[in-house]
Amino acid sequence: MDHITSAPAVQPILKLDDVWRSFKQGPREITVLKGASAELWPGQAVALVGPSGAGKSTLLHISGLLEQPTRGRVILNGHDCAEHSEAERTRLRRKSIGFVYQFHQLLPEFSALENVVIPQMILGRRRRDAEARARELLGGLGLGDRVDHRPAELSGGEQQRTAICRGVANAPQLLLADEPTGNLDPHTSEFVFQELIELIRRQGVAALIATHNMDLARRMDRVLQMHDGQLHEVTAQMHA
Repeated sequence: MDHITSAPAVQPILKLDDVWRSFKQGPREITVLKGASAELWPGQAVALVGPSGAGKSTLLHISGLLEQPTRGRVILNGHDCAEHSEAERTRLRRKSIGFVYQFHQLLPEFSALENVVIPQMILGRRRRDAEARARELLGGLGLGDRVDHRPAELSGGEQQRTAICRGVANAPQLLLADEPTGNLDPHTSEFVFQELIELIRRQGVAALIATHNMDLARRMDRVLQMHDGQLHEVTAQMHA
């Protein structure tokens, strides 16, 4: 199946349409998502907030095609992902979706540069081109003089900025981040957050960022709150 092309302005990058997700726990069935619906548009940073256990991680996994909903639709740039085979979903995930986690999950035996190069080469990009892209991204986040350092030689903020570069290395249309600054001290968290938002603007990517930091959430374009398995837009209320 052909990869997703760049999104026209008339449609969202991601549309969640009445998404439900249930799990079996022994004889019980637990329903985490109960008709969650949302749209994400290019260049837009959207905060995903809610208490622990509300279903934020489940929603991110479904949005990133790592899990399938029990029912409902996940539409990526107009394509209903339920119609794709698992192999096609994997290809879409690698090509069109980037991930950033609370813990950087960099490969410890490789340098910062190599950590950003590897996902590009998995998609078939030539090493020379992948390295040029990696150097551009790392340099843009102030890591130009750290490209040859392994993760253990980087500070927490440098590790997370490297992870952000890795997440956007393949120019995804959708970026999913789970507490990307949650493991950093306040000063470093602020710096990494600003760099992430600027990168989202430059790349024109649609970003869904789960966070417990309401200060950061209020500074994004929109805020979606998970409550009782559904998503509620609360941006206007929070900015009031």
